[in-house]
Amino acid sequence: MPDSGAMSKNGIVTKINSRIRSDPFTACYDLVGRELGRGKFAVVKKCVEKATGKQYAAKFLRKRRKGMDCRMDVLNEIAVLELAKANPYVVELHEVYETSSEIILVLECAAGGEIFNQCVADNDEAFTEKDVIRLAKQILTGVAFLHRNNVVHLDLKPQNILLTSARPLGDIRIVDFGLSRRMDSITEVREILGTPEYVAPEILNYEPISTATDMWSIGVLIYVMLTGESPFLGDDKQETFLNISQVNIDYSQDTFEGISSQAIDFIKSLLVKNPRKRATAEEALTHPWLNSHPHPHPNPHLHAVKASSLDEPETSQSESEPESPAGSPDLDLIGTYLLYPGQGELKAGRHTFSFSEPPFATRPEIQQELIC
Repeated sequence: MPDSGAMSKNGIVTKINSRIRSDPFTACYDLVGRELGRGKFAVVKKCVEKATGKQYAAKFLRKRRKGMDCRMDVLNEIAVLELAKANPYVVELHEVYETSSEIILVLECAAGGEIFNQCVADNDEAFTEKDVIRLAKQILTGVAFLHRNNVVHLDLKPQNILLTSARPLGDIRIVDFGLSRRMDSITEVREILGTPEYVAPEILNYEPISTATDMWSIGVLIYVMLTGESPFLGDDKQETFLNISQVNIDYSQDTFEGISSQAIDFIKSLLVKNPRKRATAEEALTHPWLNSHPHPHPNPHLHAVKASSLDEPETSQSESEPESPAGSPDLDLIGTYLLYPGQGELKAGRHTFSFSEPPFATRPEIQQELIC
């Protein structure tokens, strides 16, 4: 467990146990193939360890971002990966290197890529409900482990859940702990963190973050996996934020065609505005939907018709945290490390709502908060 004595007031842990190597990375690893992802502050490349021939994903993280020293943020990510080393559903950290400008994380290589690809796929490429149940159990098991150790991920979304293999469908690996925070019973953490479509109402209201914040994101994630639609995505940022704040969500039969009622009940247990009333990860694991055998639509692949109009996703593997899908709004000044171009798009999960009150105003905290 991270040392609380090494934790800053905003939940960042800076004490790590990993040896940080200063010898040349290329002396021990060969970079192979094309980049797996690139963003403003990082790039991920596939590499091969010379001594063993094993493949890994090397994540090159810049230490200075927007003129600020962000080395502590990278150490926080390392600390969480160390904590989760015993968990099979969190990507494994192999080694750490540091240069004058970068820190390099050598991570387990998940060859199946992101589950995002199946979320926007159609026909035989899409998940079945049975697939989603199995993967949801793994996601919740991984998150429950983090929560028991007082760590919240704060950026759970399809691009941050990888697969060990795509065909046959493998197991999940949770990645991207760049925004993760350590909770304790003394300090309240209030930050504007996450990806717009997946953030919980308390994030937008600048209220304390808790493990329940992750559970809202899991509710959105499961909705996307089952339907191929993004439940709160609006035409612009303000509409997206208002949909989240008012929990404007479509549970119609058209959206959930061929999906069991227990699946809908599971999502409803998580997409609750009051964080105290959301199911915990442990409670969610006991939900009947995850412990039954649903009988989905005769065509077992979900959203086969609804997703047919989506762009064909590029076959890809990502070892880190791509930005939200093309066309999705971003929270002002919220950073994720990597972008992955050429992905398909998620559709908005509801028709346009008519709002009885003025558009959701951008909070001053959102404008002022800087995430480096």
